[in-house]
Amino acid sequence: MPQSLSPLLLLPGLLCDAALWRAQVEQLSDIAAVSVPDLTLDDSVEDMAERILSVAPHRFSLAALSMGGYVAFEILRRAPERVERLALISTSASPDTPERAQERKDGLNSLRLGRFVGVTQRLLPQLIHPDRISDPVGLTVQAMAERVGGEAYLRQQRAILNRPDSRPLLSMIDVATVIVVGEQDVLTPVSESVMMQKAIKGSALHVFRQCGHLPPLEQPTETGALLRNWLRS
Repeated sequence: MPQSLSPLLLLPGLLCDAALWRAQVEQLSDIAAVSVPDLTLDDSVEDMAERILSVAPHRFSLAALSMGGYVAFEILRRAPERVERLALISTSASPDTPERAQERKDGLNSLRLGRFVGVTQRLLPQLIHPDRISDPVGLTVQAMAERVGGEAYLRQQRAILNRPDSRPLLSMIDVATVIVVGEQDVLTPVSESVMMQKAIKGSALHVFRQCGHLPPLEQPTETGALLRNWLRS
């Protein structure tokens, strides 16, 4: 890629790989040197962040979805001077509720006792808008989960369960920040994004209509346009 292009890191979520960001990589390649780090290799957000920082350019823009957002917060804790811009998509600064944490633990225990089934049809409504369950978006989500696999899923869930509370960090973020969420996101509700937007000085909030937890897949063109404007801010 041309050296004149600014580096942009796109961090995937749980059970997601680079396919999550395929459309945005193509859409933004004329204005950014885009890369998608692998978040399947470590079982803590601290190690994920360290792995990224060890190979990333000295300065970069950072867009992160869901679990990727937890890693983005850790990067900001460790090396805030290296982040030029921040886009937080379908993520949360708050720790899990006790109920959500127990659901994760139950899922880990079930996987240890049986085989990994990935993202089933029953789980798809938690990830994408109901209108998209039967179209190619649903198939893409299921294919990503199958590629990531059970062992990486265990590592990622352990990392999520043990992540720190990032709410105290929010008031210290001083880069151009956009917060993005789907109106029908059942995993990271709009109220959490509103809280983050109020806590991060000067940040902007964008709510995608008719969209669930995965805007880069559900509304790829709109997500690309939003990130383009953010990169030019």
